[in-house]
Amino acid sequence: MNVKRRALLASAAAAAALPLRRGRAQGKPGIKIGVLNDQSGTYRDVTGPLSVACARQAVDELGDIGFPVEVVVGDHQNKPDIGASIARQWFDRDGVDMILDVPTSSVALAVANIAKEKNKAYVNSGGATPDLTGAQCNPQTVHWTYDTYMLARSTGGATVKNGGDTWFFITANYVFGQQLQRDTSRFVTQGGGKVLGAAIYPFPETTDFSSFLLQAQSSGAKVVGLANAGGDTVNCVKQAHEFGLTAGGVKLAALLGSLQVVDSLTLDVAQGLLITESFYWDLNDRTRAFTKRLEVRTGGVPCNAVQAGCYGGTIHYLKAVRAIGVDKARDGAAVIAQMKAMPTDDDAFGKGRIREDGRNLCPAYLFEVKKPSESKGRWDYYNLIATTSGEDAAPPLADEHCPMVKS
Repeated sequence: MNVKRRALLASAAAAAALPLRRGRAQGKPGIKIGVLNDQSGTYRDVTGPLSVACARQAVDELGDIGFPVEVVVGDHQNKPDIGASIARQWFDRDGVDMILDVPTSSVALAVANIAKEKNKAYVNSGGATPDLTGAQCNPQTVHWTYDTYMLARSTGGATVKNGGDTWFFITANYVFGQQLQRDTSRFVTQGGGKVLGAAIYPFPETTDFSSFLLQAQSSGAKVVGLANAGGDTVNCVKQAHEFGLTAGGVKLAALLGSLQVVDSLTLDVAQGLLITESFYWDLNDRTRAFTKRLEVRTGGVPCNAVQAGCYGGTIHYLKAVRAIGVDKARDGAAVIAQMKAMPTDDDAFGKGRIREDGRNLCPAYLFEVKKPSESKGRWDYYNLIATTSGEDAAPPLADEHCPMVKS
């Protein structure tokens, strides 16, 4: 990461820490939102301070909605026991009403269990496991931004159609990586492709991916699927570039990539990389307007889909609280039910709805990273290749086995 990038992230962190503008009556019962994510490790850049900034932007934009709103921050360090401990403390001692973000699927599921136990609202943006709306769904949870099914269908299915019909995976050895490899493999084989192998690595201890990339190269696969995220994806792509893997005609698919990953890599290294996101700052007039407003908090760094999900999820949650009142919103199941009953609409994701299993239905966009000659400047990094509708991007209800959904 270069010095300029460090400075931008530092300014984003500082902006995220600024107090909210209020103008509300003192002593009024309020709502407390806890943004729980990775503030210091592998996923800091792709969630971290920018997720906090997006949540605070949502609160700021709604203005005086009749009750004060406070946003607090926790670092789960990608460890389920730490995440569960913070969630329990927030709900039991600190008066937190809703937990937001929570990347790392194992942590996401642990926090979902605490939210269910305490009957508190949970809006997940950063976790990718479809179990949040599948076998482990609960009335207190909304899954806002994406899951491994969405990523697999968008990246895996479309790539096979375009000739990338043999795959090798490099996979982080925890719930997210395992499920992403599993789901993508299914779409590859359904499309007539073949999975030639996989290299499973310890997470989060691994930084040298050379042996795994050599396995991928020797497999002869046309596509190397990176079933990881954040710093792991950056390291994989950099090392693949150094080994000349992409120069030899192999396509890299970052099954969970982001704008920050591309920026860290530079277009020289990342060009041609396939990435699926459910938000991009330059998609339309609404996304561009949202990004412009956010700049004051982020030092000009646009957010990615996970971070935008913290904005959209907070907007919709607070609208639901306003609809039923703060007192009733202390009941997590009640406020989540209200979120499902109301259509969603925000500048990051547009109009949509939350399904009965808790899945927010938003489109998936498959992007290819631009060549340096195609880019008009910093952050102009994506060419849109394909779009999957929100209804098609979510796992079919019949396949999820969510106990809340009647067959």
